[in-house]
Amino acid sequence: MLPSLIKTAGMVFMLLVGPCQAEATSPQSVFLEDLTWTELRDRVQAGQTTIIVPVGGTEQSGPDMALGKHNVRVKVLSEKIAVALGNTLVAPVIAYVPEGGVAPPTAHMRFPGTITIPDQAFQQVLEYAARSFKLAGFHDIVILGDHGGYQSQLKVVSDKLNREWAASPSVRVHAVLEYYRATETSYFDKLLGRGVSSVEIGKHAGLADTSLMLATDPSLVREDRLASDNSLNAENGVYGDPRRSSAELGRLGVDAIVDTTVAAIRRDLNHR
Repeated sequence: MLPSLIKTAGMVFMLLVGPCQAEATSPQSVFLEDLTWTELRDRVQAGQTTIIVPVGGTEQSGPDMALGKHNVRVKVLSEKIAVALGNTLVAPVIAYVPEGGVAPPTAHMRFPGTITIPDQAFQQVLEYAARSFKLAGFHDIVILGDHGGYQSQLKVVSDKLNREWAASPSVRVHAVLEYYRATETSYFDKLLGRGVSSVEIGKHAGLADTSLMLATDPSLVREDRLASDNSLNAENGVYGDPRRSSAELGRLGVDAIVDTTVAAIRRDLNHR
């Protein structure tokens, strides 16, 4: 008698708790790579038809920041943008981008760990990623680039596909260059307003760049070197002065990039 009562009680418990557990463990991630193909299919059919393609880059950022800076940062910011937009998913980060020549090494390729690919290969990766998302049922494919060197190429790819797909206007590719421009405009102005000099802000691995990383993933910054390392100079890949960098200053950039990009995407979607 007792075993049967225990079994019955257990069945009742599973009936009561089961739906709650299923709801609690159902995938809520906006990242495509976290989903099964059937979960993705169902999300798209339910109206999640916008996807962000985050483009990073694997390059040197001085002795005090890890090589994956762009990849980590664009993923974090793309998630924030997707959540703010709603009905939006985020594709895997494209980490291999043009970074300069190999023989002889130019630009960031002069530093170990930087990875480069030819312009044509980069554009083909973007193109076929977009073709894949069109096939999966997405209507709006948004490309965001965290690195300045390839911004024009994002537009080349989007223009090419939009011309090709003009007869099927339900699918569009949006190269949202405002994402990167915000680092040179509104974020720059906010830092100046906090008493930071343009020399400190810099162009690469300076205070703006480093503060953004501290606000998105501080584990990629070697903070002990910011105050004591004399190698933070152009010879070692630092163009700016990151010594006064902080997560607080970086959050100014996070807000500027997310707000500007969300507004730009909404504007594009409303005028498609």
